Amino acid sequence: MAASRRVSSLLIRRVATSPAHSLLSIPHQIPRLRSSLPTAAASRLPALRSFHVSSLRFNDALHFERESDEVDVCIVGGGPAGLSAAIRLKQQANAAGNEDFRVLLLEKAGDMGAHILSGAVIEPSALNELLPDWNSPDNENRFKNVTAVTSDRMRFLTKNKAIPMPGPPQMNNHGNYIVSLNELTKWLAERAEEIGVEVYPGFAASEVLYAPDGSVKGVATNDLGIGRDGKPKPSFERGMEFHARCTLFAEGCHGSLTKKVIKKFDLRKNSQPQTYGIGLKEVWEVKPENFVKGQVSHTLGWPLPTNTYGGSWMYHFGENKVSLGLVVGLDYPNPYLSPYGEFQRMKHHPFFASVLEGGRCISYGARALNEGGFQSIPQVTFPGGALIGDTAGFLNVPKIKGTHTAMKSGMLAAEACFDALETNKTGGTVMLYNYEDALRKSSIWKELKQVRNMRPSFHSPLKIFGGILYSGLEAYVLKGRVPWTLKHPGPDYAATKTADKSTPITYPKPDGVLSFDILTSVSRTGTNHEEDQPVHLQVADWDKHAEKEWPLFKGVENRFCPAGVYEYVEDATKKDGVRFQINAQNCIHCKTCDIKAPSQDINWTTPQGGEGPKYYMT
Repeated sequence: MAASRRVSSLLIRRVATSPAHSLLSIPHQIPRLRSSLPTAAASRLPALRSFHVSSLRFNDALHFERESDEVDVCIVGGGPAGLSAAIRLKQQANAAGNEDFRVLLLEKAGDMGAHILSGAVIEPSALNELLPDWNSPDNENRFKNVTAVTSDRMRFLTKNKAIPMPGPPQMNNHGNYIVSLNELTKWLAERAEEIGVEVYPGFAASEVLYAPDGSVKGVATNDLGIGRDGKPKPSFERGMEFHARCTLFAEGCHGSLTKKVIKKFDLRKNSQPQTYGIGLKEVWEVKPENFVKGQVSHTLGWPLPTNTYGGSWMYHFGENKVSLGLVVGLDYPNPYLSPYGEFQRMKHHPFFASVLEGGRCISYGARALNEGGFQSIPQVTFPGGALIGDTAGFLNVPKIKGTHTAMKSGMLAAEACFDALETNKTGGTVMLYNYEDALRKSSIWKELKQVRNMRPSFHSPLKIFGGILYSGLEAYVLKGRVPWTLKHPGPDYAATKTADKSTPITYPKPDGVLSFDILTSVSRTGTNHEEDQPVHLQVADWDKHAEKEWPLFKGVENRFCPAGVYEYVEDATKKDGVRFQINAQNCIHCKTCDIKAPSQDINWTTPQGGEGPKYYMT
């Protein structure tokens, strides 16, 4: 099965996108199928090295030399930031007559866009700059699945009422568009390939490679065909190395390689800790009489307690579709709170139920998002590369938007990268100083600085009400023109109180009509992982984890995970009568566990390339 997945993702990159390919019977010794690769890449990608593991010792197989490929720029992550950087790089190279300039983009999802999830109302400024005809009627390749925003609504929810309230000017969506960011990402990938970007879905970058001088020289993808016991199986294939003069990390929120780069180069030494939220989303098809095309709604208040930051959205797009979701700040204190449980009961509020009744849920997903804002932006450059997009933390929290800033950051980094490589052709270490400078002069810096105090204001003694009052003052009067910058209290995991100091929460049983049990929702993500592989959610000792965490937090992992990955199962043979269990095959790659685990002993790593969710219309 691993061998067939490798064929699907590495050799027949755009053809093998259906689940049927993973069921094909492929001989162990796999020939190269160069003709199935894009022309630009087919002549450059080195041959896969396949071999019978039985002819090698296990240790020999794991340390077998990896094949490598040399490129000008390697981009890790195929979201809006990574694709914008790739497109801008090739635009510049092609305009300069340097069509051999190689830009290679690696994406861990099996299909482009398959791991992308957002609300999403997008501000089109960066898209207009990158591809001016993206929405032009005269462009036959324009992105067609856009819905112009026609109206904005803001409500404060109590248990049964929706009270109209003014929204901050940052939430004015005039001129913006409702899209499926999953679909927009697919479209951007097609535009990137058209101009010569080498786009490779199904490649999970799992290791940062360093040059002798300590600079980043590229990344390596993970090995395939390793069993759950850590030993190579007959289908074992070594990962590949991609060496580049410049490496851009565009992994999205809380990237697994970005964590390592930030630590190695101490990129947070002058910034505050990042703080996060988790966004849970469903897409519904609703009855025509309940559909108001282009309507955008946001709410604060119920169902979340007053000491927990968050809010919901509901967007009407397409012909009969509604995107709705809930964002919960991961600095919530109560370990009994379940973001998934809050989301499901939220839909029973008349504000949502009146739209959803008679409709059908067609998709579900969840993803962590950065909420730290201006004061949590790390240093974004390091020897040999840079951080772009949400992996650096450019989300504008009051706007509830980050796609335009992610794309713009990718474009700025691309321009600095191309200039640096054109200037430095001797092969020395590349430093993107111009990216840092351009970022500070950009619209990204200006808009994030202006709203920097809004999110941390919700930590006032007045809780949500203090945050609303102060944010209103900032939005309408102060506009960021104050000499102070409020601080975040600390990392999100440290905000979690122990169970004995918290009030248990009982969630209503899902009715299967408006609300659903968690496994039904996970089935709508399309997620899939081969079970016979090392668990990619790394906990050094499951028993010790349970012995430490259960008495203090009574199963917080089971509640913060939106996919039922973590469980405490009754087991009389274990201390405290419970056994900690990880159902890694359910993982939808939201990264919440890596952020919220109180002891910080869960490390999210990439599973085999091509695995994880296969989101639809998210």
